[in-house]
Amino acid sequence: MKPAIIFGVVVVALIIVFNLFTFTVDETRKAVLLQFGEVVRVVETPGLNLKIPFVQSVRYLEDRILNYDIQPQEVLTSDQKRMVVDNYAIWRIDDPRKFLETTGGRLVGGQTKIDEIVYSDLRNILAKHTLDEIVSENRAEYLQEVTELSRAKLLEGFGILLIDVRIIRADLPSEIEQAVFSRMRSDRERIAAQLRAEGEEQAKQIRSNADKDAEIILADARKTAEKVRGEGDAEALETYANAYNQDPDFYRFWRTLESYKVALSEGTSIILSTDSEYLEFLEGMLKE
Repeated sequence: MKPAIIFGVVVVALIIVFNLFTFTVDETRKAVLLQFGEVVRVVETPGLNLKIPFVQSVRYLEDRILNYDIQPQEVLTSDQKRMVVDNYAIWRIDDPRKFLETTGGRLVGGQTKIDEIVYSDLRNILAKHTLDEIVSENRAEYLQEVTELSRAKLLEGFGILLIDVRIIRADLPSEIEQAVFSRMRSDRERIAAQLRAEGEEQAKQIRSNADKDAEIILADARKTAEKVRGEGDAEALETYANAYNQDPDFYRFWRTLESYKVALSEGTSIILSTDSEYLEFLEGMLKE
């Protein structure tokens, strides 16, 4: 049993010594080697590394891209409207030494710095624009400006690389949201009433012009009709005159027959003397 115990003790001792003299860095992290609290080396390559036991210690930092949902904050636009902006930031640790020295190596510390700087820059930039501009397609341009401005500050001051800043949503504060909606509704109703009034005015003008044009057209039509009727009557009189001049007896006979059609139509009663000239042709037909 003694050799086995000795072997076990040796193995345990070797493991302890190995752990005391080495440390491992995986693909998701960076390591900062400290000696009496001072940074002596930064290891960013994955693998096995050596250290001095009891003198040097290792602090591990995240090497992955991180996402931080910044707390919603109020901003004031250039047209004096308050907005509650909910945004997030994508970031990573770029300078482990500086990050450890300024934040203590804690992610919460880094997020606090991001929150402070990004909100400050976001507030200052959005304050230069109106609410309509912020909610338009120009918003991406403003966020890019915020990203570049905050990136320089975070990288220089805290070793944090800010990759991107995006707005999740931008809302009005709840206490003024209803008032704004009511004002927007009133404005839309005022515009609608104005458009309806303008439409009615245009409709009246169109109807007036149409009535005027109709009267002109009817007057022209009546004038044309009277002219045509007069010309027709003149031609008829001329025709009658020519017919009369050619054969007065036949013309008289034909006109009398024409009058019979009207005077002696069904349901008509007429009283004349037997020696009336009007019945001359009718009596002649009866005798035959």
